Amino acid sequence: MKNSTEIMSFVLTAYGDIGKLKYLYFIIMLLWYISICVANTVLIVVIYVDRRLHEPMYILLCNLFVNEMGGSTAIYPLLLSQMFSDTHEVTLPWCFLQMGYLYTCASVEFCSLAAMAYDRYVSICHPLHYNAVMNTGRVGMIILLIWGYSFANFLFSFSFIIHLTFCGNVIDKVFCDHHLIIKLACSVSVINNISDLLFAFVTIVIPFSLTFISYVKILNVCLNTSKENKQKAITTCTPQVVSLSNMFVGSMFHFLDSRFDVALIPDKARIFLSVYLLICQPMMTPFIYGFYLPKIRQSCKHFFV
Repeated sequence: MKNSTEIMSFVLTAYGDIGKLKYLYFIIMLLWYISICVANTVLIVVIYVDRRLHEPMYILLCNLFVNEMGGSTAIYPLLLSQMFSDTHEVTLPWCFLQMGYLYTCASVEFCSLAAMAYDRYVSICHPLHYNAVMNTGRVGMIILLIWGYSFANFLFSFSFIIHLTFCGNVIDKVFCDHHLIIKLACSVSVINNISDLLFAFVTIVIPFSLTFISYVKILNVCLNTSKENKQKAITTCTPQVVSLSNMFVGSMFHFLDSRFDVALIPDKARIFLSVYLLICQPMMTPFIYGFYLPKIRQSCKHFFV
């Protein structure tokens, strides 16, 4: 058994000694964070102002844009402040707060993509019933359910680690990682390991499976429809498929990096892959939807011209 000491903070060692490059990294990350906030805010405002976009799909998109800013706010302020820190220490409350905020937003992201896939499934496979099934009130309930499900999911997992006693405080990441914090506990029970896997299952596997089922049904309909309807389906579904694929790949990077020895990968590449999803997804989302979907693209042109 490890020696028990009272741990009051964690040390994020993945920052390393970046020396004078910290100023360059700080400027790049700050500009990136500002760009994420501006891009997502613009699309939220466009959807809010243009009444033609007050449809279920765009309301769900608006929720996705809000979540992208929330997820970014969970990582970037701490990341920026740590660049000028010599110790890279994070107190337990702040570490747990970041972890809760970050993982809740990740769950919301997957669930939102599942809801958007279902919306496209109803629109393409059952167009005559679309207005009855996907009305504004029901979309509002779906969004509340997404956030409630994601928050309850993390609270359940967090209840297993809040009472843990830690015998180490070194986290080889640039943010507080759920699995690595569990590994620092003086005694890791089977229940803790099961809760960690269950958390990953309900956060990623369940929403991804529901999304996959929706797209399989959409694909089945597209193979037996006219060329015009097939093109319309491809146009509306492509951004969601790209976004989902990026989420899944990024999550796998994070999952494997936290649980397996990846010594063959250079440290800088490993660090980048571990935060790939946190850096790329919030910026990718507004661009793949804002520039690809015709209605949003036209509304943006009208808004700025």
